[in-house]
Amino acid sequence: MEKFGKSQSVKRVEDVRLLTGHGQYVDDIAPEGALHAYFFRSPVAHAEIEALDIEAARQSDGVHCVLTAADLEREGVDLAMQFDRAPNRDGTKGAAPLRPVLAKGRLRFVGEPVACIVADTLDQAMDAAELIELDYRELPAKIDLAEGGEELHPEEAPGNVAYDFLDGDPDKVEAAFAEAAHVVTFDVGDNRIIVNSMEPRAAYAEWDGERMHLCYGGQGVWGMKDHLADNYGIDKERIRITTPDVGGGFGMKGFPYPEYFPLPLAAKLTGKPVRWMSDRTEAMLTDNGGRALTSTTQMAFDADHKLIGYKVKTLSDMGAYNSTFGQMIQSFLFARVMMGTYDCQNTLLEVKGIYTNTVPTDAYRGAGRPEAIYALERSMDNAARVLGVDPLTLRRKNFIAPDQFPYKSATGEKYDVGEFDRVLTRAEREADIPGFAARRAESEKAGKLRGLGLSYYIESILGDPDEHVQIDFNDDGTATIYVGTQSNGQGHETVFAAFLSDQTGIPVDKIRFVQGDSDLIPAGGGTGGSRSVTTQNNATLHTVGVMIKAFGAFLAEENGVAPEDVSFDDERFRLKGTNVTPTFLEAAEMARAKGRTDLLSFREKAEIPGRSYPNGAHFAEVEIDPDTGATQVVKYTVVDDLGNLINPMLAEGQVHGGVAQGLGQAIMEHTVYDEDGQLLTATFMDYAMPRADTMPWVAFHSEPVPSTANALGMKGCGEAGTVGAMAAVGNAVLDAVWERGVRQADMPFTPLRMWEMLNAA
Repeated sequence: MEKFGKSQSVKRVEDVRLLTGHGQYVDDIAPEGALHAYFFRSPVAHAEIEALDIEAARQSDGVHCVLTAADLEREGVDLAMQFDRAPNRDGTKGAAPLRPVLAKGRLRFVGEPVACIVADTLDQAMDAAELIELDYRELPAKIDLAEGGEELHPEEAPGNVAYDFLDGDPDKVEAAFAEAAHVVTFDVGDNRIIVNSMEPRAAYAEWDGERMHLCYGGQGVWGMKDHLADNYGIDKERIRITTPDVGGGFGMKGFPYPEYFPLPLAAKLTGKPVRWMSDRTEAMLTDNGGRALTSTTQMAFDADHKLIGYKVKTLSDMGAYNSTFGQMIQSFLFARVMMGTYDCQNTLLEVKGIYTNTVPTDAYRGAGRPEAIYALERSMDNAARVLGVDPLTLRRKNFIAPDQFPYKSATGEKYDVGEFDRVLTRAEREADIPGFAARRAESEKAGKLRGLGLSYYIESILGDPDEHVQIDFNDDGTATIYVGTQSNGQGHETVFAAFLSDQTGIPVDKIRFVQGDSDLIPAGGGTGGSRSVTTQNNATLHTVGVMIKAFGAFLAEENGVAPEDVSFDDERFRLKGTNVTPTFLEAAEMARAKGRTDLLSFREKAEIPGRSYPNGAHFAEVEIDPDTGATQVVKYTVVDDLGNLINPMLAEGQVHGGVAQGLGQAIMEHTVYDEDGQLLTATFMDYAMPRADTMPWVAFHSEPVPSTANALGMKGCGEAGTVGAMAAVGNAVLDAVWERGVRQADMPFTPLRMWEMLNAA
């Protein structure tokens, strides 16, 4: 394989294995003879449990055990799922009702796990579930996104309010609005989606003596380890968590779920490994949902159209319980980029989280930042129309200027660099905006409505700023890199090995890549928040520096030269005044021969000094058939500032995938519950997903402004496509129908919705 170079597009080495059926996913590697777990789930959205009879199920053929909440408690397992809580405006913390691993006392959403049946085969476990008798008193389902209604957690959350969050100074913001020449109000709906990762969730558990092993498809092993240790009340050293290949995560697999917790107990009680694999409808019922909020925004402008104030009032659907980060998504994470790329210091964010009898919501690709940018960019575009100003001109007037950096936003983010006008100018050229009028005219000849939409986004990378790495030199002349992040399909195996090769000269085919094993890697932040490449490569770069210094001293001593006379040129060490020019692998063999085992393994941790802020301009063009309402994205252009690109091809692939998920939500994806809390979109017959014929070609261009917050000038790219896509499409749709009198257009822009909008107008 050719040597990896900085910003060189290297093909993904893992793709051959994954695309030819040789991936090793949880269900592929479950131990031989493992028992099968199946979960009996709530058939209703809201009810008091009056009786639960599992005796017939326990006696059913092939069944080894049936576990309920009472069984877990009797065996000393804590039922409580853990979660973060947002602060309320009065200084208290958000509500903290018990979310039990298995339902206790009350049922709160369709699909909530009630009992875990473990049998020799999956069919036997499913048959046994049919024998469980659940008596309940049904309660009214709370589905609407408003305070009040039937209370899910009467003692802990009166009025179904999970939290009441405030960011900003109300008096200061109201004063700015009082001085405004123009105030523009806009309602923004952000529909709930189902993530639908290609591989549904799965796990297996087994015991080795007194040591627990849980293997699951997730986005990091250490959080799961901490949670299991707490719930089982055992020392963390007695727990091993592993994660093999993962078929997509997108934030949804970034945290523990109830199903993982009964499996270790079932394995201990039966003396055999226990495996569980979700089916697709199970996934749709129980995977954490995404988005699910409504906002009303207000923008205050002076007479020259300079933005002087921005207010957002949001209701966020929490689902039935707090998920791990559910309270934080539309509060803290929304606030981080609330004001986007615009120079305005008067902002006010008010958010109430509302419990409903639906599956909980949590992170979905972007986690709060797409929601914030969607509200902002839809509102900015609407303001331009209301004020009679060109949307690009209004944005340029309000951009943070390059000489204002480093810039502290109204919500406390410290943007390090940014040249937003430069990026937008490039995007305007690449998207051929001057030619749009002609393209619109051609569409009109064909009886179609054509619209152009812009979204200028910014996001912040999230998660732990530090990361761990270990680099070993092996007996067989290879090296191994152990990383603290976790690939869910992004190409980590390629990028991290190739980056190490680039920095050390070790051939890529001599580097082994290891992730996802808490026994082999001391700690790590996992994947999420576009953090992986920035934090992991920063740790690798630091570790290589330590290695060069250590080997330099060794080579100097062995060859009788001064340490300062030893240098490294990315491929070989050079010893001044000698012909000695060993590679890293050759130097490691010298150290091994001398018994210097301290030079054969390096374990380091490094922290990035600050977050980076990917940003860019997305231009979307849509065509709408007014007779049918069918909407198609026909042209899409992205110009991104992702900082210095480590592998441009992989970055472009990440942006393409992100745009696809944004377009999916905008055009077709929509989660629907009926008034009784039954999920009506629980199969792919009813839940639409983007396909190849849905997607236009996404023209990607890089316009980097290197970050100053890390040594490599990188910015995350994993979520950027989604953060920009939704508003670009939404603005294009409204542009297409504005002349027809439509003033409000909310996702998803399905044919029926568009037909109704046009006919109502």
